[in-house]
Amino acid sequence: MEFSKFSRHFDPGSGILRLMDDLGSAEHSEQPVRMLGGGNPAIIPEMEREFRTAMEDVMADGRSFEQMLGNYDAPQGNLPFRKALASLLHARFGWLVGPENIAITNGSQSAFGFLFNLFSGEFADGSHKHILLPMTPEYIGYSDVGLADKPIFKSAKPRIERMDDLLFKYRVDFDNIQCGEDIGAICVSRPTNPTGNVITDNELNRLRALANEKKIPLIIDGAYGLPFPGIIFNEATPVWDENIVLCLSLSKLGLPGIRAGILIAAPALIRLMTGANAIFTLSPGRYGPTLVSEMTRSGRLLTLSDQVVKPYYQKRSDEAIERIREVMADLPVRVHVSEGAIFLWLWFENLPISSEELYQRLKVRGVLVIAGEHFFPGLTEPEWQHTKECIRVSYAASEDAVREGLKIIAEEVRNAYQDQSNSQRERSNNLERLAI
Repeated sequence: MEFSKFSRHFDPGSGILRLMDDLGSAEHSEQPVRMLGGGNPAIIPEMEREFRTAMEDVMADGRSFEQMLGNYDAPQGNLPFRKALASLLHARFGWLVGPENIAITNGSQSAFGFLFNLFSGEFADGSHKHILLPMTPEYIGYSDVGLADKPIFKSAKPRIERMDDLLFKYRVDFDNIQCGEDIGAICVSRPTNPTGNVITDNELNRLRALANEKKIPLIIDGAYGLPFPGIIFNEATPVWDENIVLCLSLSKLGLPGIRAGILIAAPALIRLMTGANAIFTLSPGRYGPTLVSEMTRSGRLLTLSDQVVKPYYQKRSDEAIERIREVMADLPVRVHVSEGAIFLWLWFENLPISSEELYQRLKVRGVLVIAGEHFFPGLTEPEWQHTKECIRVSYAASEDAVREGLKIIAEEVRNAYQDQSNSQRERSNNLERLAI
């Protein structure tokens, strides 16, 4: 078959396609697989009970179940849920939002595809604009959504702050950010997927000020963050104003299968998102919004995020880091300080193989991670070796899978360094023999 130029945007080698393909293959594999690569949330029994009860309530409430399955929602998304969410956000945080500020999407990934192409690419005056990522690494799913003929991202390297013997942290290097007339929007995830970094309130306020100065929107990807599911382990303030586009999700509460993303923005942008929903998908699904409407109205959505979801992941993160200290004590490894999300970001300094090759070696041994080099879209500087020395590891899998997977990662990394050492020793011996 012959395809149009449009087909090149769906390269089967893209990082996000590999991630999701690995995730699906692992679920149906006949061999044991330690799934430490994908973004599936953990199975939290208390949350499962909450969702089961919510579904039982829907089924017991007259025709709610039948309407949920049998009727389209409007393209902007389920109105009762949008009203409940707007009321909750206004009451808890004082945000001046109404249902007109909220749109539902079929997963937040589809929302990013729309947003990034809305604020980047070719403009009416012939100019080409980009999305500024003020700090990489950033989410793997951003990389391939641009539909323009030119790259849509520009990004900046972070400052690296070494903390104790194991931990390090990326910080926004504001001196290295170039936000000129060719920038159509700024985007940051908080917490950051893949690293678990949470930019500070001060950093976020500086980005807000920069966006306001340039009269461009600030897109905040809060899929793991605030106000829900609240997987943030340090102090952070939820923020919104009409120059912020806040993207939320129900997935990391424990509902990835329902594909429900939430966009909170100025009404003009919401109207465009509504048009995109109508044109490309007719309407967003109503399953997720119907299921969580009552817990949103009551505020229990925020209570569960704070008292169940966050503590669960913080405990799992602490356990995984202790396991790394145990099995990798002899390796030159650093772990990004875990401030949120469901991943650990491992940096093997001077790794003698690329993170892609490490991914392939681990896959053979039944451990799936994500190679770090897929998480640096928009870097235009000369090749940065650091991008090939990192991997993303999920700690949301079962405790046994995480413990065993980290042990196998340690073995393969140790083998790589040992191979390098042996090779250097052999070259040294050969040089000595030649000298004799």
